[in-house]
Amino acid sequence: MMSADELYMHRCLQLALNGEIGAPPNPMVGAVIVCDDRIIGEGFHARCGEAHAEVNAFASVSKADERLLSQSTLYVSLEPCAHYGKTPPCADLVIRKGVRRVVVGCIDPFAKVQGRGIQMLRDAGIDVTVGVLEHECRWLNRKFFTFHTHHRPYITLKWAQTSDGVMGELGGGPLLISNPATLRHSHHLRATNNAILVGWRTNVNDSPSLTTRHYSGPNPRRIVYDSHAETIPQLLSRLYSEGVQSLLVEGGAATHSQFLDLGLWDEIHQELGMPKASRAAHRLSAKPVPISKSCESEAAIKSEELGVKPQTKIICAPKLDLLPSWQETIGTHRILHYYNYK
Repeated sequence: MMSADELYMHRCLQLALNGEIGAPPNPMVGAVIVCDDRIIGEGFHARCGEAHAEVNAFASVSKADERLLSQSTLYVSLEPCAHYGKTPPCADLVIRKGVRRVVVGCIDPFAKVQGRGIQMLRDAGIDVTVGVLEHECRWLNRKFFTFHTHHRPYITLKWAQTSDGVMGELGGGPLLISNPATLRHSHHLRATNNAILVGWRTNVNDSPSLTTRHYSGPNPRRIVYDSHAETIPQLLSRLYSEGVQSLLVEGGAATHSQFLDLGLWDEIHQELGMPKASRAAHRLSAKPVPISKSCESEAAIKSEELGVKPQTKIICAPKLDLLPSWQETIGTHRILHYYNYK
């Protein structure tokens, strides 16, 4: 059973999610003000450059309840900021409002904060509790935390494959595997990542638009990766210096395999689509093309079973020797989720 502090911090996390599209590159933050087990104010950070969660929470308190602030507890999922950016320090506002206690989910890893906001509150005589639902609060902003602690973008690999491990046909254009619902899932990923990457071969063969046309949100920055021009570590270092906080890698198989072989990934979304019997409609055969040591295909399938020319070559999906963290079913498709975030 949740404690009172955990219950209100959970509400902070619910509120924070409302900023999923607009808040980045700032973190998603929610804030709740409680007096005698009654919420008298709450808010979240909706858009980068606009009011932070604490500001919106205090603004939501009615005139009649303002007198209760000195008896109230402020819950906030991330440490109040202590520096001047596009907005003034939230720690100063909290002190001016005179709340008696502040409960913080986790410390802000940003170099200009990192405990300074908490120390400002304590120096002002406010009782501060830190670390309530800390794991959940850090998880919510895992992209923000990865960027500031590992000095690289948070990396999500995403691909769709048939149930027998096929991603496409070599030189044959894109293989349509996703259904409308899983397309929406994919475009949600695009809307919540700063940049999207494909390899140069996928860009030439498939001409992908890489937009968010099936989800309401901004189009990510488009990156076409060429391993002959720079290595993946060089690319990530460059993107970090350019302020790219999150990167979605959509293919192809060779590019996915390079990231996997280097261990450079934080999250994988693996969509399992149509059954192998339906591959005949997509002109694929059973002659697999291994991409790297991370790739395999189901070699037992015979081309005559599919009714296609035996010289046609297929591209196999990366082989994952991992157990998924969880999975979901969307129509006839499954999406397996893997996490490497620490």
